[in-house]
Parts: sequence; structure tokens; C-alpha cells
Amino acid sequence: MHDFVNDDRFKGIKPFEKRVLLASPTMHKTADGNSWTELDYVREAFETNWITCAGSNLTALEPLIADYLGAKYIVGLSCGTAAIHMAIKLAANKLYGSNTGISTPDGQVLGGCLYGRKVFCTDLTFDATVNPIVYEGGEPVFIDSEYETWNMDPEALGKAFEKFPDVKLVVCAHLYGTPGKIDEIKSICEAHGALLIEDAAESLGSTYKGKQTGTWGDYGVISFNGNKIITGSAGGALICHNLEEADKARKWSTQSREPAPWYQHEELGYNYRMSNIIAGIVRGQMEHLGEHISAKKAIYDRYKEGFKGLPVQMNPTGIDTDTNCWLSCMIIDPEAMASHERSDKEATYSIEPGKSSPSEILDAMNAFNAEGRPIWKPMHMQPIYRKNAYVTAAEDKSVSEDIFARGLCLPSDNKMTAEEQAIVIKIIRNCFE
Repeated sequence: MHDFVNDDRFKGIKPFEKRVLLASPTMHKTADGNSWTELDYVREAFETNWITCAGSNLTALEPLIADYLGAKYIVGLSCGTAAIHMAIKLAANKLYGSNTGISTPDGQVLGGCLYGRKVFCTDLTFDATVNPIVYEGGEPVFIDSEYETWNMDPEALGKAFEKFPDVKLVVCAHLYGTPGKIDEIKSICEAHGALLIEDAAESLGSTYKGKQTGTWGDYGVISFNGNKIITGSAGGALICHNLEEADKARKWSTQSREPAPWYQHEELGYNYRMSNIIAGIVRGQMEHLGEHISAKKAIYDRYKEGFKGLPVQMNPTGIDTDTNCWLSCMIIDPEAMASHERSDKEATYSIEPGKSSPSEILDAMNAFNAEGRPIWKPMHMQPIYRKNAYVTAAEDKSVSEDIFARGLCLPSDNKMTAEEQAIVIKIIRNCFE
């Protein structure tokens, strides 16, 4: 790797003593400074001995989130991926009258609730959006992105329905906190009798046309993973629109126990319920969600100001949106891209005056002890999914591939100081010298 620390372009810049992170949890001291907001709720769980998947924290958290989102029902689960899985089971139950799979005449159950069925899914996303489809025997069909939001392209989705008119389920993610054109996507789904699962794992607190992400679809999903806008160290939640389905998800997520004096099981269950400990951390974090969003927005604005004059653009914040700015990202203008190649596991690049590449910038930041990441590698490019169908609006253009090729995620930790961020900006600017 190039020796960036001794490169004349970076003369006078010293590596950070403490690593500047992409995104990490932020805990909060109580007003008196003697404890932690989150710890007080965890302590409540200890003192009442509810160290399980039930208790006052979980009971309080679900309506708290519902009230914040303007949603009807919330089910606290072990992670966002589990929430997507439960949403898929509920959708299959509604669409096909079963959440267990296709049965043969002799009663054998094949594959899972999506066995032999295609599902449309966001292409430019983390694989947690996609994998639960495969858990249930489904076949993801990937839908390209569009530049205005970096999210699912409604035009490509329309073309996908023309190509695969029997599809009845769509899983759509909001990338890096920016809402997609979810009203258009929802209208297209409704026109084709399809249900919509909205993956808002990265966009808690973001709104589109005044409405919270996660509440537009038939089902919504949020995540409290360690790097999200707020965290429980883990955890997630399912957003439902009726009590019957919320209760089904609660039952399924606690191993489908029946109300009997013994352990009675009449359908497949899962160990997916959120613990009272994690719920306590999230309960405390909810009190500071607004602060976290404000800090993330300030980071985004400082990058945008600091990059003026460079041949780069920030990730879009969308139209008619209020984004939580979970991760600040940038994309290099095509004419300023240095030679840059990626195999499945390695990247090579050239250092060229006036130009740069995502891998050069990431290596430069890392040399000075600052963490960045590539943009999510599109699902249709992943070895596991390369044989799956992929639909673009223009036959000769993949927007997802282009964003991946030219983009990167920047340090966006809300504990990063303005002074540290200024140095990160200087490192990036110097990559173009």
C-alpha cells in the first residue's frame, strides 16, 4: 500500500492518536453526571430480575417507538434481520394463506413460505435486506437504484413488474438514512396487488413528505444495531398496521408457544424476541434520538461545505425529505476518477494528479487512523446472488454499479469533533492534488 503518511501531499498532517470511527454507539450521562441514562433502565431490569424477553423496558419501549413513528403497533425483536423475516412470514400469510411453505398432496411442506416465488428487492443495500427472502425459499430479483436518492428506482420497479407480473412482494430499503421515493414505489405495488416491506433499518427518524420511513409499507423494519442512529447493542423492531399481525409476530418470535399449561407448539417458531436488557438500552437512547440526528446533520453539512471546489458530490438527501443523515457519503465525479479496479476481495488503483478513487481515499484516511467504508456492494454483484435477475431502467446502465464504483462512506461518528472532521476533509482534499 502507498505510504500516505510520508507523501508530500499530506505534509504536516499527523495520524489521529485515537481512531476516528465511521459510526459507533453514543451513551449518555444523566443530568447529575452520576450515572448513564441507558444504564438506569438496564439497572431497572436487574433490580426487578427481568433478565429475559419480557419486562417493563420492553413493555414501555414498543408504544414509545409507535408514538414516535406515528405507527399503530411495534414488535421488539432481536435484530432488524429478524424483523424482516417476520414481515416476510406475515406477508406470505396474507398473500398465500400460509407462513410455512407449499404443501404437496401427501402433506409434505416444501422450502418455505416463498418457495418457488420471486421477490423484488433493493439492489444497493446490505445483504440483511435480502437474506430472509432466501431463508424462506424465495428468489430475490434485484431492482436498480436511481441517482436522486440512491434508492430503488420506481421506473426500474415498473419494468420488473412487466417482466415478472406474478410477483406479489417487494422489499425496499432506505439507504444511509435517505428516504427513497416510497410513495411512487407503494403506488406501483398497489397497482400490481403486491405487498411492500419497508426496510428502514438505517433511516429511523427520517421522513418523506412528513411521514416517517417504515410506516409507508404494509410492514416496516428498524434496527438498533451498534452502528445505527440509536442502538441497543443489538435489536430491531417490526412495524405493523393491525393488532392481529403484531400478536402473530410476537407469538412466532417466542417459539410459537400456545396458551397451554405445558409447552405446546402447533406451528414453526423462532427465538427472535428482544430482551428486556436491550430494550432498556434502546429506551434510554430514544430520549436522545433528536440529538443524534442533529449531530449527524451537522457532520453532513460540514463535509458539504468542506468539499466545495472538489470534483465530488455528497450522497443525496432527497426531495420532500428530512433525512437523519446516518452516514455521510461522497461520490467522485466521473472525470475525476483515477484508474481503479476491484476484484472480489482486493482493490488496485493509480495515484494521478487532480484525480482520486474511493480506494485511495479510504487507504489515505486509514493511514491517518480514520475509518471509512466502501458503498454497499450491489447485491447483483455478490457471488452468492450473481445468477439472480437484475432489472434496470436503462438496459445499458447500472446506477447501483456506478455508485459503488465511485462512492465511499465517510467517518460519521457523532463523537467526532469539528476539528477532527476538518483534518479528515483536508486528507480527502489532498488526495486530489
